[in-house]
Amino acid sequence: MITVLLADDQAMLRAGFRSLIELAGDITVVGEAADGPEAVRMARLLRPDVVCMDVRMPGGDGLTATRDIVETLDPAPAVLVLTTYELDEYVFGALEAGASGFLLKDADVDTLLDAIRRLAAGEGMVDHTVTRRVIVEFARRRRTAPPAGPGPDLLTAREAEIVRLLAHGLSNAEIATELVVEVSTVKSHLSRAMTKIGARDRVQTVIWAYRSGLLLLPS
Repeated sequence: MITVLLADDQAMLRAGFRSLIELAGDITVVGEAADGPEAVRMARLLRPDVVCMDVRMPGGDGLTATRDIVETLDPAPAVLVLTTYELDEYVFGALEAGASGFLLKDADVDTLLDAIRRLAAGEGMVDHTVTRRVIVEFARRRRTAPPAGPGPDLLTAREAEIVRLLAHGLSNAEIATELVVEVSTVKSHLSRAMTKIGARDRVQTVIWAYRSGLLLLPS
């Protein structure tokens, strides 16, 4: 069973999300928080698989709470940022804070459930309105100096190749077809690559690919 913590200042929205999520059968809501600090406390106490985090909450915003959760919990739950705002800056803030996914609140139920399942499985995702352009722009804005973390030379040639294909938007199955290997082989190489670079999920891996210079940022 996938466990979820809901963080939103509106009680009716939390109740709505809870009822929709728990209809799935394989996902359960273990707690609710009305602001950022409470979300951090409950994440520490309940250790959910996924935190569905609102961006704007009185008493503590969701982006600060996301950063606190990601940086202080080990293992940290995946954070899915939910917002009514489509502005890129909110996406940038979510990615910088360490969120694994970004979804608009008006997304349909199937999209929300798919996002929770993917994050619980260690995959990242973004809303369909948020393209690779956002991740590229995020990497460009933050790449003012060479990153202090591991560089591309830490990866084997095959690991680097798989990360490049991932950054171009290919799924595990599509990468396997491209390289004429089994999906399990792709997963193994990608898992080792993510461990080496310290990335929690696919979204953070793609960001690393651009910031580290493995992929050139478009001009």
